[in-house]
Amino acid sequence: MPELWLPGATRLDIGDHAPTDGGPAKAIAHITWDDNGTAANPLPLAPYEDLVGYFGRNPDGKKVAPHILWDPFVGRFTQFVPADSRSKSLADAAGGTRTNRAGSVVIQVETLFFPYCRWNGTTYARLVDTPCEGWGALNAWIRAWGVPDTWPMGRPTSFTSNRSESVWRSRAGWYAHAHVPENDHTDPGSWPAFADAPYEPFPGAAFFTTGRRSPIIAAMHQRLVAVGCDRYRTHTDLDVWGSGDVASYRAWQQKLGYTGADADGHPGPTSWTRLQVPHT
Repeated sequence: MPELWLPGATRLDIGDHAPTDGGPAKAIAHITWDDNGTAANPLPLAPYEDLVGYFGRNPDGKKVAPHILWDPFVGRFTQFVPADSRSKSLADAAGGTRTNRAGSVVIQVETLFFPYCRWNGTTYARLVDTPCEGWGALNAWIRAWGVPDTWPMGRPTSFTSNRSESVWRSRAGWYAHAHVPENDHTDPGSWPAFADAPYEPFPGAAFFTTGRRSPIIAAMHQRLVAVGCDRYRTHTDLDVWGSGDVASYRAWQQKLGYTGADADGHPGPTSWTRLQVPHT
């Protein structure tokens, strides 16, 4: 299992842990938007410590705390709940679509930023204009929890809303706050590009057909053996998809807790991401 707490983050556990519902793994991108600057009147960036105190110690702040507070200017992180707990940064109406719990994980990131903030004498109109320090480590940690490097509703490029309940229910990946049902916020406005992945991205379900030959399959074979899911009768033709791959991948799915039709031996994006097949 990946680390419950982001390595290198300051841990400020606020308690009140609760499980998620299961389903497609998600990450939610927010900005703190604690002030309103303009091009004509930029405002100083809020102190990081103020946001830590709000989410970590203020009773009202705890009610809307994310998993992670990220300072993209210097790469600081504070984490308030473990990755496998729900956090509370999304509106979630009683009896409606689940938001904070709608996935195997729903990791929420609040980024210390608002448009036209001023830091060290420079004004930043968009999050992507900041140094984005620490993004690579954050991206890698969330990826390890099975959240694929994809935006099912599109990578945010402006402060506009675009919501689909059916996509939200069915697709793993990154969502802007502006994409989440029952929510009316339009942040984050922009978000950094995904960091270079050290692992093979999911090649798609259609890739895994009998007789397919690829170095990706050989790398997968080696990973399945390494994680204790070796159900191969032979270790020849490592790069050819066959019955041994199906049996071994089924063992991996079962190790992750999948059952029934969800453990059929055919890779899906979440189990594949968590297998961490090296680039070939």
